Amino acid sequence: MSYLFEPPAPFALPIEGQEDVYPVSRIFCVGRNYAAHAAEMGAEVDREAPFYFTVSPHHACLGGEVAYPDGTDDYHHEVECVVALSGAAHQLSPTQAADVIFGYGVGLDMTRRDRQAEAKATRRPWCLGKDVEGSAILGALTPQAEFGALASQEISLRVNDELVQKSDVSLMVHSIPEIISHLSHYYHLGAGDIIMTGTPEGVGPVQRGDVLQARLEGCAPLDVRFV
Repeated sequence: MSYLFEPPAPFALPIEGQEDVYPVSRIFCVGRNYAAHAAEMGAEVDREAPFYFTVSPHHACLGGEVAYPDGTDDYHHEVECVVALSGAAHQLSPTQAADVIFGYGVGLDMTRRDRQAEAKATRRPWCLGKDVEGSAILGALTPQAEFGALASQEISLRVNDELVQKSDVSLMVHSIPEIISHLSHYYHLGAGDIIMTGTPEGVGPVQRGDVLQARLEGCAPLDVRFV
């Protein structure tokens, strides 16, 4: 048996201090995980449990020059802490979840805000707003052993050198161990799974030519220019 056409190579993330790369199999994204961001979007946080959407790994990319997508006049930045898993995770407790974290990085969950708003208004899925080609922009991973404990690290984003988003990860409504535990009761998680853990307040539009600088304290920087 042979493939009808050559399948694409898996998307992979560089790892700080290593020659090996991290192949990405799935990307889970957490919605409304900072109360201030939920408020700026006119929504309330569900403190009982997180909610999710997914982005295809084929829509992930690294920093550098990134194409501005078709089909939108209102493309928004959302800086996020990214966690990468290292092993099997099924029906874990939050305490057990720490054992399956490979490392952390910073990322941008870009959004066609106009398409997302249309979907919300008609109670339809967010796919055209969120699962966008080139919308999961991911930086290099820092292994957990080098990063240390996730506590109150600063996360920020500058657009054309103007600070537009700044917070710290302790303000997440649902912590990363809680998210991993919750997801593991619905999926058989494993190595290759990426979780984008939500954005703080300050989201806003970008234009072609804009330069974005995403930062998470303790991780490699992520710089992007939209073309």
